[in-house]
Amino acid sequence: MNTDLADLLGTRETACLEFKQQAKRPEAIRQAICAMANDLAGNGGGDLLVGVNDHGEPVDGIDLSDQALLALTDMRDDGKILERPSLTVTVATFKGKPVIRIRVEGSAATPVRLNGVVWVRPGPSTRRATRDDERVLAERRRVGDGPYDIRPVVGAGLEQMDLGLFRSTYLPAAIAPDVLEDNGRTVAQQLAALRFATLDETATTVGLLVIGFDPSAFIPGGYVQFVRYQGLDLDAPIIDEQELRHNVVVTADRLETILRGHLHTRVVGTTGFREEQRPDYPIEALRELCMNAIMHRNYETSYAPVRIAWFEDRIEVTNPGGPYGQVRSDNFDRVNDYRNPSLAAAMKSLGYVNRFGRGIGRVRAALERNGNPQAEFLVDQSSWFVTVRRAQ
Repeated sequence: MNTDLADLLGTRETACLEFKQQAKRPEAIRQAICAMANDLAGNGGGDLLVGVNDHGEPVDGIDLSDQALLALTDMRDDGKILERPSLTVTVATFKGKPVIRIRVEGSAATPVRLNGVVWVRPGPSTRRATRDDERVLAERRRVGDGPYDIRPVVGAGLEQMDLGLFRSTYLPAAIAPDVLEDNGRTVAQQLAALRFATLDETATTVGLLVIGFDPSAFIPGGYVQFVRYQGLDLDAPIIDEQELRHNVVVTADRLETILRGHLHTRVVGTTGFREEQRPDYPIEALRELCMNAIMHRNYETSYAPVRIAWFEDRIEVTNPGGPYGQVRSDNFDRVNDYRNPSLAAAMKSLGYVNRFGRGIGRVRAALERNGNPQAEFLVDQSSWFVTVRRAQ
């Protein structure tokens, strides 16, 4: 037996319930849909009942045909309301009589606009949003979104993460020994507290990147591609090619082994009769560039990996994702911001990066000490491209 909407929703208009006697004023219905989607009162959306007058009484003569329902449903997709709201249109019962129920879900992409205007429903009436209303809706969207790296990854449970690595390597690095000793939380609770998983035991992006067995299984661009060319361009023969589809901890170890394996050293004179061996490239500069690429790249909208291309005369490191936040192409070496703040924090705890913006300075200093030309940075809106040239 269907529940009467009068018992379910009430008989008086509220911030989440509005009555319309007829559907003859489409613009008024669109305004109500827009307001319900903005959900200023935080009720999760609302209901618009067509066929009920202002006094909360159902009226006769409502068009309940499929064509009438389709016309109301099409208001979602006609391009006038953006972002498009989620809504359902059904025939229901109100005080024993048939009415049309338009159920509108609260949007996560507020503010929703109708022809460029934001409508809200703070009480039993729909009105244009004030500037403060729009500010609240914009802030709610930012809070709801949160950084991409702490969002849950659908289908990824705790079994996708190396919990042994988490206990043996990450926890001792991230938490003081006395705090860890007194910590009575379960592993699942510890993962949630560190944002590696949600309370319902779904892995997050940062959890998979830091301790996942294969992050790229769920995050398509979550891996590093290394290619060693025997020549000066992409047409040269490839003498080594590897894809590192591991978590940050394993990737860091594997990557350092690969880089050291391809380094050559040369003998240089210093002072007096002393000689010194120096590599083609300082390993600390390469490590800094590669780990910063992993930390700062765009995992959300790019499926390209971090790429390391090693030629006879240079190394090129490319990662998808242009400047973020306060960072621009003309201040990236002085100003810091973090696309993946939780990943940055985790990598700092593990000692792989310096989170306080000294990475580029450390790269430049290491190159200068080793006799290499300074790194060349090419930064655009979609990627970072760094070239390090061999020491002569």
